[in-house]
Formats: sequence, structure tokens, C-alpha cells
Amino acid sequence: MIPTPSPREVVAPRGGSGPAGSSRTLRAAGPALLVAAALVAVLWALAYGGGAAPLPLGDPGPGVRWGLPLVTMVVNLTAAGMCGALVIALFALRADEKPFEVALGVASVSAAVFTVASAATGFLTFVLTFNPTVGLDNTFGGQLGTWLTTTEAGITWLITTLAGAVLTIAAFAVRGWTATLFVAVLALASLVPMGTQGHSGSLASHNIAVTAMILHMMGAAVWLGGLVLLVIVRPMFERDRMADVISRYSSIAIVAYVVVAVSGVARALIGLGGLNGLFDSGYGTLVLLKAAALVLLGLLGAVYRTRLIFRVRQEGASRRFWGFVVVELAIMGIASGVAVALARTPPPAGAEVPLSETPAEILSGSPLPPELTVARWFTEWDIDLLWALVCVFGIFFYLAGVRRLRRRGDSWPVYRTVFWVLGLLLLAWVTCGPLNAYQDYLFSVHMLGHMLLTMAIPLLLVPGAPVTLALRAIEKRHDGTRGAREWIMWAVHSPFAKIITNPVVAAVIFAGSLWVFYFTDLLRWAMYDHLGHEWMIAHFLISGYLFVQSLVGIDPVPSRLPYALRLVVLILVMATHAFFGITIMMQSGLMVAEWFGSMGRTWGATPMADQYLGGGIAWSVGEIPTLILAVIVGIQWAWTDERLQRRRDRHADRTGDAELAAYNERLAELAERDARAAERDARLNL
Repeated sequence: MIPTPSPREVVAPRGGSGPAGSSRTLRAAGPALLVAAALVAVLWALAYGGGAAPLPLGDPGPGVRWGLPLVTMVVNLTAAGMCGALVIALFALRADEKPFEVALGVASVSAAVFTVASAATGFLTFVLTFNPTVGLDNTFGGQLGTWLTTTEAGITWLITTLAGAVLTIAAFAVRGWTATLFVAVLALASLVPMGTQGHSGSLASHNIAVTAMILHMMGAAVWLGGLVLLVIVRPMFERDRMADVISRYSSIAIVAYVVVAVSGVARALIGLGGLNGLFDSGYGTLVLLKAAALVLLGLLGAVYRTRLIFRVRQEGASRRFWGFVVVELAIMGIASGVAVALARTPPPAGAEVPLSETPAEILSGSPLPPELTVARWFTEWDIDLLWALVCVFGIFFYLAGVRRLRRRGDSWPVYRTVFWVLGLLLLAWVTCGPLNAYQDYLFSVHMLGHMLLTMAIPLLLVPGAPVTLALRAIEKRHDGTRGAREWIMWAVHSPFAKIITNPVVAAVIFAGSLWVFYFTDLLRWAMYDHLGHEWMIAHFLISGYLFVQSLVGIDPVPSRLPYALRLVVLILVMATHAFFGITIMMQSGLMVAEWFGSMGRTWGATPMADQYLGGGIAWSVGEIPTLILAVIVGIQWAWTDERLQRRRDRHADRTGDAELAAYNERLAELAERDARAAERDARLNL
């Protein structure tokens, strides 16, 4: 009998199509073509746009000016290999097969090169900035150490280098699902510090520029790195299995493409300072070239998704598909090279921050908005790209899930869809509308946004039951891989989820976050740092969602309190909210005084009066959703009792009140026994 190989040993001797030599050629030619195209593009773009031109003062020489963009390109490409391989491994491969191990190996090697390239980038950035005398003496070492630990750019590259070193070891050491997930999250997070560099930190609309850059880097890394991994693991799968992997990558690539396109447009508009600089500057020409590459990539993706991807199992279609992949890698290389050159190319005049800045521009990076009037509550916008995409994707995927259910013949309550859409529209208004535009300048607006994030929006989102919809709409996988449904199931049943969804824990996080955030330096961090602001939104939205879910949610949770205890928890939370609001109103000094008291605002209430109003909002407006929540708990309690009674009545009807008859018969027996005992006692007394 021939022994059956284990799943780890099942490797196709031939690629998805054609002889093995064709697969080996593609594995070598694909990444090589990517690197070559990127190298040619970055050299040409630097020469054309002037990104490597000599500096007027303290020029460090051509080696640094040309070397810095080149090692930055290596950082970007290896970041893609690292992030893309991990994400595709999590969503398209099996953890007990060799392609999964190969993906982790690709991630580890990419992380190692990423570490070295990041260290080189940091070093060259230091030399370019200060033009020191490079040497092995203590003076140069002290200058470099001071720069790495005291400047924003130095700290950024120090953190990035250390993160790359950790990822190199972690990707080599881990093999399970959960560990790989954490490594992938760390890999994506390692791109965040780099997103704050380049021109993003010096442009007006700084917050949008930083968010756009971070999203752009993450989307491009997953998209490009995933495609490279497909080329590498192609010989390890039979044609049918490879078709499944390609289909799953394609779904991820669509989302990544949208993120890259939207963030790229936003970043380009900020760098250009308007459409005028698009056609009369080297920066604008490079933007147009990158946009053309993006459009071509979109067209290629549309072609092979609509015409080829479902026919990859056929030999001819498979060959055409991989031909498209080679072309796509070349175009991606060109786009990557141009992107690196853009980061070094001076933007058009007018995109830079003016020499004379107002206090509001110095603190927030944006000019002071006009006075907040009634009309501006509906017309003022300050787009937060991250949350705009969250809202758009949230509505799209929810409606797609509902549509899939109905096409399958299953029903989904309309009110759930309405609540979910309204909740995300309110979230978009809070994070991208007047509250976001004025929350840096008015404490009261900041507090109103906080109350809506933590109470009103979750009160709309929770009835939408997104987890239940996802579990019903997303198809279950049967090949040992994990898709969105499997990862949702893992998240719902993980030990961490059991802790944070516990009603008591959720209530403590919900109420305690108020005090911890506003009476520590977390508030100051959220004001000064855009990443702190994004963390604040995410934290209060999630904490409010978990609290509401633990009380009235439809989605499954590990445990719930009895209705009476839920009302007790709500009363305690209401008291905490009221006491918090009163405490804010009783403050004798400004919170983050150097921020709210230094904006140079000449309209509206004084900073102290505005802070008093913010405390009143926390006390009054914050209680309205809590009261609504209490009413919902009471209604659900009544409905539960009513359903229980109806269930008992139906059971009685089915059994002919057998339980009641048996109970009455038992009572009659007891009464008869007591009567006989009394009669016996009476005879004995006589």
C-alpha cells in the first residue's frame, strides 16, 4: 500500500498551468520585473521632478541625495512583501500546509531586509538633514544618538527599525493562526510611523495628509505583497486550489485598490494645493503618471476578475491570467518608484505652510474656522478619511449581505438595515462634519461628539446585528482556510471577547473611560496627536458599542445579566455620567489650557464658559441615550415575560393542561390525606 502524504507534504509537482519550468520562470521574473521597473521609475522621476537636486545649503552630496530614495524604495517593497504575505496567509491559505509556511518565510525575509533598509534610511535622513562629518568618533555617534531619540524623524526610523527586527523573528517563529494574526497586525502597525514622514508633516491639512499616507501605504502593501506571494506559491498548488486562492486574493485586492485610490487622490490634492498645480509642475506630472498607473491597474483587475479569474482552472485562461499578473507587477513597480520620488519632490508653491501662522494653525495645523452658526451645523465639513472609508465600507458590505440573504430566499428585518445605515451616517457626520471641524476649538463641541460616539451611535448600530448578518450571509469554508466568517467566529468566542463583553466589565470600561481619559494626559494626547484623536474615536465607539450590546444586543454574547440587574447597571452608569458632568462644570481651571485657551478665537463663548457648557452636555445630553436604553431594557423584559407566558399557554393547550390537572390532583390527594389524619386524631382523642 502506498502511504498517503500528510497535508504538509501535498505539493503539486507542476504549477497551475504549463510545465514546471514555466512556474520557475514566473517566480523569478515576476519579482525581478517589479524591482527593475521600480528602480527605473524612481531614477527617472527623481531626475524629472528634482527630488535629488543639490541642496542650496549644506548639501551632503549625490550619494545621499540619490541613495535615500533608493533605500526608501527598498523599505516600501519589503514592507509590501511582509504585510501582503501575512494577510494572504491568514485569509487564503491553510495553516497546516507548506504554502502557509512559505508565506511566513517570505514575510520573515522581507522583514529582515525591511529592518536593514529602515536603518539605512534613518541614517541617510540624518545625514541629509544635518550634513554632519561622518566618522567613527564619539562626536558623530553622540549627534546620531541625540537625533534618534529626540527628533520626530529620528524616533520614527528608530521605532520602524526595531519593529522590523521584531517582525523578522516573529514571522520566522510563529506558525499558528492566532500568532500569525498578531504578527500581521504588528506588521501593518509598523507602517504607521512612516506615514507621518515626508511632506505630510509640513503641509496644511496635516491630519488628512497623514491619514491618507498611512492608508495608502497599508493598502498598497497588502495589494502588492499579496500579488507577489501568489507568484511564489503558484507551483505549490494544483490548478483548482490555485483558483480558489486567486479568488480570495482578488476580494482583498478590490478593497485595497479602493483604499489606495481614495487616499492617493486625497494626498495628491493636498500636495498640489489645488488642481492648478497639476499641469504646471514636476510634482503634478508625477501625480498624473501615478494616477495613470493606478487606472491601468484597475482596468487590468477588472479584466481578469470578470473574464479570467473564474476560468483559471482552464489551461489557456490560466496562462493569460499569469500574463496579466506579470504586466500588473511591472505597472506596480512603476507606481512604487514614482511614489518614492514624489515623497522627495517639492510640491507646488502654495502647498507649503505660510511663514506667518496663526495660533490655531500652530496648534492644530489648520486655520481657525469661522464662527459656528446654525447653518454651519449642516454645511461645514472636515473629512476624516479613515472614518469616511469605514462608513462607506460598513454600509456597502451590510447591504451586500442583506442582498445575498434575499437572493437566497432568506428574510432580514428592514428595521435592522435602517438602524445600521442611520448609525453609520451619524458616525460620518460626527467624524467628518461640523463636530470634527470645531472639536479642536470648542470643548463643548468636542464633548458633544464624545457623547454621540459613546451612546447615540452604538444605540443605532447594535440593533443592526452585524455579526448575525455576517454569520448568515458569508459562506462557510470547508477547505481548512479561514475567511471573514471563520475569523468573526474566532473573535466572538475568543477568551478576550468573553472578558470584554461581560456586562460588568463592559460597564466599567464604559463609565471608567470618561474619568481616565479626561483627567489624565490622554486628552492632551488626543488634542496634539492625530493618532491620539483616531484612537479616541475608536475607543469610545467600541466601548459604547460593547456596553449597549451587553444590555440590549441581538448578536450573540457569552453572557448577559438578568433584566433587573441590567437596570441596576444602567442606573449606576447614569449616576456616573451625571457626576462626571457636574465635575467638569465645577472645574476652576481649563482642561488642556494651553490648547483650548490659546487658539486665538474671537467668537463664541469664552474658553471657561465653553468648558462649563461641555460639562452640561455630558450631564444632560449624555443621559438621553441612557434613558432610551432603560426604556428598551424594560420593553425587552416585558416582551420576554410575555413570550414565556405564551409558551406556557401553548404547552398547556398541547397537553390539555395536564400539568395543571396533575397539580390539582396532587393537591386533592394532600387534602384527603390531611382529612384522614385529622379524623384519626379525633378518634384517638375520644
